[in-house]
Amino acid sequence: MPQYKTPGVHIVEQDAFPNTVVEVATAIPAFIGYTEKARDGNVAKKYVPTRIESMTDYVKIFGGPYKPVFTLKQSDDKTHYLTAQDPTSRFFLYYAVDLYFANGGGPAYVVSVGNYSDVVLNGKNVKDFTPDPDPNNLDLVAPFDALKKAQEVTLLVAPDTVLFDKPADCYGFWTQALAHCNQMQSRMALIDIYGGDQRRTYDDATDVISGEPYGFREMIGTNFLNYGVTYYPWVNFDVVDASKVTYANFDSDSLGVLRQALADELAAMNPPPSVSQQQKIQKLYSGLSLLVTDPTTGNALTDDKGNALADGKGSTLANAAAAAIVVTRIHNQLAAVSSLYNTIAADMLQQLNLLPPCGAMAGVYARVDANQGVFYAPANTSINQAVTPAVDITAEDQEDLNMPLDGRAINVIRTIPGRGLTIWGVRTLDGNSSDWRYVNVRRTLIMLEQSIKAAAMVYVFSPNVSTTWVAVEGMISNFLYTQWRSGALAGAKPADAYDVSVGLGSTMSGQDVLDGYMRVTIHVAITHPAEFIELTFQQKMQVS
Repeated sequence: MPQYKTPGVHIVEQDAFPNTVVEVATAIPAFIGYTEKARDGNVAKKYVPTRIESMTDYVKIFGGPYKPVFTLKQSDDKTHYLTAQDPTSRFFLYYAVDLYFANGGGPAYVVSVGNYSDVVLNGKNVKDFTPDPDPNNLDLVAPFDALKKAQEVTLLVAPDTVLFDKPADCYGFWTQALAHCNQMQSRMALIDIYGGDQRRTYDDATDVISGEPYGFREMIGTNFLNYGVTYYPWVNFDVVDASKVTYANFDSDSLGVLRQALADELAAMNPPPSVSQQQKIQKLYSGLSLLVTDPTTGNALTDDKGNALADGKGSTLANAAAAAIVVTRIHNQLAAVSSLYNTIAADMLQQLNLLPPCGAMAGVYARVDANQGVFYAPANTSINQAVTPAVDITAEDQEDLNMPLDGRAINVIRTIPGRGLTIWGVRTLDGNSSDWRYVNVRRTLIMLEQSIKAAAMVYVFSPNVSTTWVAVEGMISNFLYTQWRSGALAGAKPADAYDVSVGLGSTMSGQDVLDGYMRVTIHVAITHPAEFIELTFQQKMQVS
């Protein structure tokens, strides 16, 4: 009690309620990959985990998607035209973040490992994701080291890793990611499969799942697999707007091929258009160019490669916007007169919408957590903006994916009759473990561990005596009771669902107390998903 020396009324406030455990966030991903830029005002954001809450935040700091470049050539049999996206112009991070928000995602972190322009010049390199320490740049912190300070992060997503030249580079990154997750014990890795748009061949040399030596199961290793989860195949989404794909996405040589193809189509029309109409169309076709000019002034808005020119203030924004209007007008005119052009544009759009699924899956995790709880399996549900899987998977195909002998399970995205596109799997890569087989079990225990750990920090350096032990036991038990009531823990009564032990003679010895240890033992019965439902039917004898 304080010793008062001045007469008067003195107020003493006493705490009426004990400390409580607050449930930590469970679905906050960190997206790692290439961006258009990485700057917030004058502050550089490369290799800096940056929190965003919307695509508006993303675009402000990291910019937009890269403008894809396509080639066009006639097929060998001269019957149709083939389009192919230039590999250097493929980047997936922007669309992964977009799909995350479209599927119910909330706050997220983004770690930019480089900008598009540098990557187009130098190529995609795993060292961008795992840079070596640079003595000349002490501010350079590798993403995994930087993410150690982002305590909120619970998921890792890096879709651009599937764009490396070699699968070994892709999975080399993910083995490091799994080690990082094991070290942090607070997050999981959502791993996109290299070549996941390809159908399985079941050939030892070429199969994307189990081929040797570059298949997923061969390359992902055997360590820390309970922190990893993957999905197959890639998915045809509807995230890239059709207006973003025009003739301006071709390189200069392919644009010449397009002009000739459209001219041939016009010449073969039966019945042919009127002479005046043909002249208008021919003028439209012959004028196709990557160099865009202002229709009013005739001034160039872009260079001959379609890149916006800078104005007097050094900004390209105004010319880029004006050029986009011109290109859109010409694109709409082409679409109105040429079915071949529409076919080619649709093929380009389909290629852009073929994406790895884990960005969308992070959003599904967030949606399920918010609506049902982290203990609920993020499966038997759909993916927003998903159209079809890149590969059709049957029940027989899924057997080896879901329950392989080595336990490295792969969750399947399937089209199920009457249900549409459905997430049809909920296993971690540690499928042979009865403890860590299911994604929701692993994530629920992460939530319990991290929530209780954060709450217990207030008792560090408290007297290691019975009053502290009782307070800690009560705090944890109250939290687990609320989890049991919500359905996260299984049991007819609380004692069946969990128990908490702490104290001298039960969890600690006298030597532990002398050494400064307070040991708490917690047992929980986490709910498991009903993965296999068996219905048994038997006829019975008529009795009346």
